[in-house]
Amino acid sequence: MIQYIILFYLSSICLLGAQNIDSNILSIQKRMDTIETFMANVELKVDISFVNIPKKQARIEYVQNKDTKVFSEDFVLIPKNGLDVSLHQLFKNPFITVDRGTEIRQNKTYKVANIIPSSKKADFSIATVLIDINLNRIIEYEISTKKDGIYIVKMNYDESASILPSNIEVVFEIERIRIPLKYMGKDAHIDKKTYKSETPKTGTIFLNFKYTKITYNTF
Repeated sequence: MIQYIILFYLSSICLLGAQNIDSNILSIQKRMDTIETFMANVELKVDISFVNIPKKQARIEYVQNKDTKVFSEDFVLIPKNGLDVSLHQLFKNPFITVDRGTEIRQNKTYKVANIIPSSKKADFSIATVLIDINLNRIIEYEISTKKDGIYIVKMNYDESASILPSNIEVVFEIERIRIPLKYMGKDAHIDKKTYKSETPKTGTIFLNFKYTKITYNTF
């Protein structure tokens, strides 16, 4: 009898956990998991009020379940979340979701949900995602990281069938990235007075992707 009670209890926990995962998010996760590797050339434009940095070029390489690698001949300012086009950070640890209703942007309705990690290994505490349920993808998310502050990531796509975005806009907190001035690059012009002030500062980075190779898993 005790064994049956324990089994029933465990089954109830599993069922509850399953009910806490949004079906649209699971569908997006499954779709992103089809990407095995990709390579891309990236053009970066930095918009920070006290820093003038020319456009930069970089090359990135992604292998599933690993951090994206960046290659460049010069310093490139890319917050970690700006390169997470595979959404690996959101999905790599167990999580639950909370439905937050809908939001209208430019006369289009999107689903809003929270992704909350259920593992201490996750490097963020909560993410709010904006979902295009018709095209089965996340177009924007705000993520509260444990070390690097809050990021807002907006993703745009060339085609309705595209899985990976063609360009990304990343808004982040300057104070949390803690980059010494000497690493800004020789061609960067910096207003040091504003940089050193204690006023809250944010920056925006625009990334344009040209994919040179994409491989998919065959399940």
